[in-house]
Amino acid sequence: MSRFNNTETALIHGGISIDERTGAVNIPIYQTSTYKQDGLGKMRGYEYSRTGNPTREALEALIAELEGGYAGFAFGSGMAALTAVLSLLHSGDRVLISSNVYGGTFRLLSKVFDHFSITYTISDTTDLASFESDIAEDVKAVIIESPANPLMTVTDIRAVAEVSHRHGLLVIVDNTFMTPYLQKPLELGADIVVHSATKYLGGHSDVVSGLAVVNSAELAEKIAFIQNSTGGVLGPFDSFLLIRGIKTLAVRMDRHVYNAEKAAQFLSEHDAVKNVYYPGLPGSQGYEVNLRQAKNGGAMISFELKDNYDINTFFENLQLVSLAESLGGVESLVCHPSSMTHASIPADIRKKVGITDGLIRLSVGIEQINDILGDIAQAIAKAERK
Repeated sequence: MSRFNNTETALIHGGISIDERTGAVNIPIYQTSTYKQDGLGKMRGYEYSRTGNPTREALEALIAELEGGYAGFAFGSGMAALTAVLSLLHSGDRVLISSNVYGGTFRLLSKVFDHFSITYTISDTTDLASFESDIAEDVKAVIIESPANPLMTVTDIRAVAEVSHRHGLLVIVDNTFMTPYLQKPLELGADIVVHSATKYLGGHSDVVSGLAVVNSAELAEKIAFIQNSTGGVLGPFDSFLLIRGIKTLAVRMDRHVYNAEKAAQFLSEHDAVKNVYYPGLPGSQGYEVNLRQAKNGGAMISFELKDNYDINTFFENLQLVSLAESLGGVESLVCHPSSMTHASIPADIRKKVGITDGLIRLSVGIEQINDILGDIAQAIAKAERK
């Protein structure tokens, strides 16, 4: 648990925030692969940087404290973190996944873990009865995204965790979109939280990284073994960058969310927009649930233009907002999920869960909001088919 009464202070002073040897207020970059030993079995706390590194250790302690977990682990990407977590499973196990999740998660399960006879079922985690009916004897875990990527679907994490634990399931929550500043899944009953820390935690589109936090000593021992054995660890320089990014998470997220709320309102009132998906809009799917479990609706929005608008023309005419993969940086980004982030999901499954070819995902940055809205408005205007 955090030593601080509020997350804003923990972001800056949590974990190992001062170098005890020198008093440095920033943990140094320990750019080393190995460590001198004073004799056989006489180490000074470290032996090899895949197994442990002081800079990475500071980051891992920080994310554990922020999420209210037992231990944290840093990896070279969000997918490396999820791979380590899924490596807890055994051949013959099945995983339930929310009906819209990041395409990379789907690809990992359908194209990699299937080689080891670990299978998956897409489940509607927003419907408790439907979700529970999907739990069979071989189901051992559930992966939840809330809000889910890219339709911002909200799952009641506490309720799903309660049902899952009755059946002995491991509850894994991807908290990338919300971050521990806005939502704390472990406090809601999750067993493991994962992040693509590339996104809001890093916050500046300059580091690729992943994090996992567990709620028990037993899970910590298992993930530590997997992390060391498989070796997908985050390097010291990237760990340093991520710590630095996390220090400003609160002020960045406050601005992200302020802008996103304005953008969602703007899009919901625009004549050219057919649908807006944002859990911070009253009346949206899961609005009340999200209010109970998160600080606000976050800063991710998806929307669809009406049929007489060409999305290719829309993308081509954006000037401030960039068409790019990823999200969560200080700059505003848009993407086309069906051909970019979720292209690995077969078209029939995308259609079934509602990821249409016209869906646009917007990661709202921290630029001046009128500049963001002005750019979107002019691109929409040019996209109308005459």
